[in-house]
This record gives sequence, structure tokens and C-alpha cells, in this order.
Amino acid sequence: MSREMLINVTQGEECRVAVLQDGALEELYMEREDDNSCVNNIYLGKVINVESSIQAAFVDYGEKRHGFLHISDIHPRYYVNEGAKEKIGKRTGLKKRPPIRKCIKPGQKIVVQVIKEGVGTKGPAVTTYLSLPGKYLVLMPWMNKVGVSQRIENEESRKRLKGIISELEGPEDAGFIVRTAGELANKRDIQMDLKYLTRLWESIKKRMNKRQPPAELYRESDLAIRAVRDVFNTTVKRVVCDSENVTNKIKDFFEITQPRYKKRISYYNSSEPLFHKYWIEEAVNKVKQRKVELRGGGTIVIEQTEALVAIDVNSARAKKYKDIEQTALQTNLEAAKEIARQLRLRDMGGIIVCDFIDMEIAANRKRVEKAFRDAVKPDRAKYRILRMSQFCLVEMTRQRMRPSLERSLFRECPVCGGSGLIKCAESVAVEILREVQIALANKRTVKVLVETSSEIAEHLLNSKRAVICEAENESEKVIEIKQRPEMKGEEFAISCLDERGRMVL
Repeated sequence: MSREMLINVTQGEECRVAVLQDGALEELYMEREDDNSCVNNIYLGKVINVESSIQAAFVDYGEKRHGFLHISDIHPRYYVNEGAKEKIGKRTGLKKRPPIRKCIKPGQKIVVQVIKEGVGTKGPAVTTYLSLPGKYLVLMPWMNKVGVSQRIENEESRKRLKGIISELEGPEDAGFIVRTAGELANKRDIQMDLKYLTRLWESIKKRMNKRQPPAELYRESDLAIRAVRDVFNTTVKRVVCDSENVTNKIKDFFEITQPRYKKRISYYNSSEPLFHKYWIEEAVNKVKQRKVELRGGGTIVIEQTEALVAIDVNSARAKKYKDIEQTALQTNLEAAKEIARQLRLRDMGGIIVCDFIDMEIAANRKRVEKAFRDAVKPDRAKYRILRMSQFCLVEMTRQRMRPSLERSLFRECPVCGGSGLIKCAESVAVEILREVQIALANKRTVKVLVETSSEIAEHLLNSKRAVICEAENESEKVIEIKQRPEMKGEEFAISCLDERGRMVL
């Protein structure tokens, strides 16, 4: 398996990171200069309001919208004493916590970290359980345990890593765990990472003591550094970047965290665009599409809504096997792998429902479910998958690592309001005629002016001319239809005018 990481930087505009596996696009990350993501940033905030009914508080940490802090995200140091600690992975249960009004109060200073970007009308979620990610470790302030990530399943690796970290001395007021990326790391690598994170935590504490809320204490690294920190591992043979400045920054980071891999970083200096050189620009553009073609002829359709992400699997032009069941099975198996890949590429989070093609045989449903679980395993995001139902539905939740690609690249259509549908010309014309009848009933009205888009105006003047003439004759008033090219879709405006051409209220 050959993996490469390509980093394309457009100065002052955006950064794109593509991870290729055997030449095919496997992961894609994008960040614009104006994205202003706050996820993983740490702030000194102030409690604005405490809501007992939902056991949550709202925190002003200096951004436009206040952070949402649930009681389960309040560290015991805020309601026991400042020196209180908890064991990593063993938070105090909700039943053992006092009511939120006894934990924190309005006006209180509080250190929070943003864990989830606000979406739609929902504000960002924040926590007082801080975490500082390094290359191999995650430092967790005010926790009193060291450990190994549960996602490292190999017992020999776990035993070796536990032996290494038992010999290390971290900060007295923080615990740490070995990340999945640290499974193959040696003692020296882990020791260097711990020193780096310890210095970072000490600098945050100094800012914490000097500043007044709201204030930023720590800002997450930019995309290029996050990518080499979180995604790069020993399977990535090359890191190619087309920005000399960013290449030097990455080399400096490697010098601190993993100097022996510094040789794998190279600067791409050519007039031909980096993504075009590796034939992946087309693959990047396909990620933006709603429908994804499968190699076997089937398709998957991805729809993101306010409530959830719906993914529908269709056989379409799929290769036909000896019976319908076999065709459904093979298409579903291929779709399971592609859905897992698309979730990573698009970074879709929240509730996700996958509607696979119906299969009658229970063993086939289990086989597809297992294939899907196996395909999702490499995902760095936290996820939970439920059993496949008799209707071949798989429900899952996936941690939102960043705003989804769809929300980053697109905006809501001003014509349809994001629904993807607009009323047909006939429906709008009938609606306008109803409004015109109301306007004609006004005794002071002499003329009714209808302003609408060219398409609707033409429909009224052609298909509804007889109706309009009849209404004019019956009311003895004038109905004028005026085209407004700037109006789109369903837009229209109706004005009532008196005999002097003035608006009638």
C-alpha cells in the first residue's frame, strides 16, 4: 500500500490537503483563510446564563455566538475544588453531579475548549475538559492518569506503550494518552512529543493568569500542520507541498516531533498545478457532487439536511447476477466501502442513515453490515453504528471533525431556499391571480400592477390572458403585467394604484 500526501496552498485564499492511496483520492481536507473555525481553540470565557431546565450554560468566549456548555462537560474543579482531578476515560456520572446552578454561576470565569462548530441555529458546543493533541500523545489538563488509546487493539503494542509511558514524567496537573498514531512510535518520539505538549500547556497557563475574559488562550494549528500531525504516519511515503513557506513550517514541526521522517517532505516547484500533475483535480470536483457512481454500475445518492445525512444506494446499471438477491448483495458490498470513503472525504457528521438495497437473506444483511463496519474502521472520527434493520437501513452517528465540505463550498440557493424545488409557472400564476382578485376588491384601486420574473410574466400574458381580460371587464379596472428581470423563480410583487398613480395602502 503506497500513500502520499499532497498539500496545495493558494496564498491568501485556501489550503487543500489530499491523501492518495495507490494513486486514488482517499482523504480530502480544505480550509479557507476566512473560515474562522474555532474548533479545538481554548478560551478564557465568562458564564452568561445558566439554564436549569436543560442543565446547561451559555458562555461568552469572545466570538459572535455564545458557547453551549452541558453539565456533563463541566470538570469537577468547578464544583469540588480547583485541585480536583478525574481519571481519563472515567468522567463523573450525571447522577453524581450536583445541579448545574451549584456547579457554575453567571459572571464566573471559566476555561473552555470548542469541541463542535455551530451548525444552522445551533451555537458551538464547548467543554471544560481540555485536550492538547500532539503527534503521538494527547495531553489532558486536570486529569490524573496516563494510558493508551482503546483504538490500539494489538495487545503487544499496548503492553510496549504502557511500559514506555510508565517511565515518563508529565506535568503534575495533567494526564496523557497515546494516540492511535503512536502505536509504532519509540520512546524517544513519545518523549519529545511530551516535552512539546508540556511547554504548550505551561504557556497556556501563563496566559490564563494574565488575561481577562473573554480571551483566546490557544489557537489550533492551521490545516497543513494539523494534517501532518494527525494524518501522517509511517505508511505515508511522501509529503509534497507547493508552498515554500508552508514546506519550511512542516519541516520545523517534524524537527520537533519526528525528525527521522523529515526527508519525506519535499517542495513542489513547477508551473503545472500540483493537483493537476497528480490527476486528482477531477476527483476533488466529484466530491462536490450529490450522486456518486460505483464501478459496478450502481450509484449512491447523498443528501444532507438540517436533521441528518441520508444516503441511498441504487442498483442503476449494476451488473446483473444470477438473481436479484445476488445483484443487491454485490452492489451493497461495493457501496459499503464507497460510503465509508465518502463520509471521510466530505467529513459528514451527526446522524447518518444509509438505505441499502433490500435483501431477503439475513446472512447477506450481516455480510454487508460487517463490510461497512470494516470500511469505517480507518476513520479518525468517533462513530457508532447500529445493527442493520430488516429494511436494510443502517443508522450511525459520526463525529463532525470540521464543517462538512458541502457547507464549506456551497451556500443556500436564494431562489429555492435550499429545498432544490421551486413552484412551477402555473402554480405561481394561479397564486398571483388570487392576490389580484383581493387587490381589485379595494374600492380606491384603479389599477393593479403585477411585477414578476420574465418566465411568470410570459405565462400570465399567454396562458392567462383570457382570465385577466375577464377580471378587468368585471371590475372595470386595469391589470398591468410588468417583467422584472432581477426577480427569480416564485418572486412577485402586487401594487394597488389610485387614479393618480399613487400607492393605495
